[in-house]
Amino acid sequence: MLASPLPSLVSSLLLSQAPSPEPSPDAEAPGLLSRLEVEGGVDVYFGYNTNRPADGASFIPGTGTTARRDNEVSINLASLGVSLAPEPVGFKVLLGFGTGIEVLHQAEPEGPAIGPEVWRHLQQATVSYATGPLTLEAGVYPSHIGLESFQSRLNWNYTRSWMGELSPYYQSGLKSTWAFDDAWSAQLHLLNGWQTIGENNRGKALGTQVAYAGPRLSTALNTFVGEEGDGGLRLFVDAVATWKVTHAFALAATADVGRQARSGQSAALWYAAGFNARVQLSDVVAVAARVEAYRDEDGLITGAVQTLAGGTLTLELKPAEHLVLKMEARRDTSTADVFTGRATGGDGAPMLEDAETLGVLSAVAWF
Repeated sequence: MLASPLPSLVSSLLLSQAPSPEPSPDAEAPGLLSRLEVEGGVDVYFGYNTNRPADGASFIPGTGTTARRDNEVSINLASLGVSLAPEPVGFKVLLGFGTGIEVLHQAEPEGPAIGPEVWRHLQQATVSYATGPLTLEAGVYPSHIGLESFQSRLNWNYTRSWMGELSPYYQSGLKSTWAFDDAWSAQLHLLNGWQTIGENNRGKALGTQVAYAGPRLSTALNTFVGEEGDGGLRLFVDAVATWKVTHAFALAATADVGRQARSGQSAALWYAAGFNARVQLSDVVAVAARVEAYRDEDGLITGAVQTLAGGTLTLELKPAEHLVLKMEARRDTSTADVFTGRATGGDGAPMLEDAETLGVLSAVAWF
């Protein structure tokens, strides 16, 4: 006798009406892990300073995030990080080691749980949330100010301009970005202060940016307003423009102006301008040049009343997709004696000079 099909039919109906089992966390993990991106790289340099500085350090105190050491093969920056694009939630952590990162955090205020030693290896640590045209980001992240990046491979020249060295490379706070369309965007920042993670006063700062990124012309107007130092209000405006004249030839210009209120005395002023050019001679070879001037009227930013001026010429070779070699010559002058010299005084401290000339060889590899 043949078995009745009814029991199997009922079982099939019940199974078809039962809810699908919830995916286990292990089942979701591969999708999440596939969105993770790991990055890293090593930036190696040899710098030679014709001043032969007695302390082995080029540039003025508090600067030199590239090629800081003279007559040494050294690591400017070794980076390692992981990130997750916001869909809608994301994050990024990027660590750094080397002479550049040591200079980066020198001005961090000292105190309980703050200071250069606490943050010395941190480049970026942020959480982010994106919805439609709005992206929110909180933590420590790259500054919205200036033309140049802390990552040397992203810049036309190897060493950075005085305008880059003397304005924030990073900031700590909350960043909101609104994309009006593919070209126009705006940013609003609520910040602890001027390149600081730890607070050194009770005030907070605001930063803004309005940017246009077209196929050939890109511009940005950046501002910073906040209490700095003993509570004086700092106002700063930075304008950046990049123009791709042709496929192989590009120009860039930057201009800064700043004002800091000071208790019991007149406000401190500083202003600067720079001009850059880059020519792509072939798929492998490029040449970049930069001229700049930086005037510190009251010595607030550089530590001396002076005008810094500089010229830089860079030959770039890219023999492989993830390898950049740069050879650079740089000449800097000042109206004050601010550069370390070879001679030392009676107390053993290096004597200062009004100029320095650098030659730098560098190699940067990344993934």
